[in-house]
Amino acid sequence: MLKCLAAENLVTQDPQSRRYYLGPLVFELGITAGPRFNIRDLCSDALDRIAAETGDTVFLNIRSGDDALCVDRREGSFPIKTFTVDVGVRRPLGVGAGGLAMLNALPEDEMEEVLARIANRLPAYGKLTAADVVSMIKRARKINYALNEVRTIPGVTALGAAIFDPSGRPLAAISVSTINSRMTTHRQRDIAELLRREVRAIEKQLAR
Repeated sequence: MLKCLAAENLVTQDPQSRRYYLGPLVFELGITAGPRFNIRDLCSDALDRIAAETGDTVFLNIRSGDDALCVDRREGSFPIKTFTVDVGVRRPLGVGAGGLAMLNALPEDEMEEVLARIANRLPAYGKLTAADVVSMIKRARKINYALNEVRTIPGVTALGAAIFDPSGRPLAAISVSTINSRMTTHRQRDIAELLRREVRAIEKQLAR
């Protein structure tokens, strides 16, 4: 394994001590990944505004391979909190509204490949299936936002929107979750528009 890593400049070996050290490509990868780790700071004010305006719980997820990793969260003023995921927890793309939004934003062939890889992990989340995720993606494309009835917490609905990097790839997603009675169709549209507005502002910052 070390020889393969050395061949790709991910590690180097000191000829005297024979010890291995991180190679130059790791530095290059770090620069490339910079926006992904800075996204939490870029989105901080947006999360505050969304939580204040909706009164509900707001989440920021980034894409990590085939998973959505929750990196930040805000609590709204509404007394019933819907903590569908904790900061630091990763789940397969498609499980939560944020992950669903990122999965939906991928090119069709890549989305199908990801779905095939995560299919066996989905049942752990409220007996979710790949067919269920495909159905939610079809709905998201019809209504223009990701909507997810949270199976792991009955009575909760979440809505999400993807954030694209300057190259047009889904980098992260912001989602809002609340109890079903608050997530009426009219309110869904209002929240979706709010998310789109905040996402556009974040994408402009990323482009700069």
